[in-house]
Amino acid sequence: MLNTLSPLISPDLLKTLSEMGHGDEIIFADAHFPAHRLNPHVIRADGLRVADLLAAVAPLFALDSYAPPVVMMAPVDGDMLDLAVELRYRQALFGKEPGVGTEWISRDAFYQRAGAASAVVVTGETVRYGNILLKKGISS
Repeated sequence: MLNTLSPLISPDLLKTLSEMGHGDEIIFADAHFPAHRLNPHVIRADGLRVADLLAAVAPLFALDSYAPPVVMMAPVDGDMLDLAVELRYRQALFGKEPGVGTEWISRDAFYQRAGAASAVVVTGETVRYGNILLKKGISS
């Protein structure tokens, strides 16, 4: 156990975060995400909610300032999107600060980026479209 480090962050997740460089991406995915089909580096975080993991990771992870650093999967035509999901994720990342905007991309584009991500963290999140991509920046 490391002091001041959230116990929600597994050793594998901490290693992955520390190995990522500027511009590298990581996915925090819901329980339904096809992670093992898309990316060979899958980190299991069963039982954890995405917002809780984002809050644990936020102090350790500088977001990219040169490209949209927060990306979410847009709903498929005809599906409803629960905007409270984005709000929970943004609050976990930025607190009361506005932070950066969220970029919304199609499911296919999100899957493509998941395939190139440093890792996909599969959580116990059960909300629809509960997937988020973070792009790492440089710490100041």
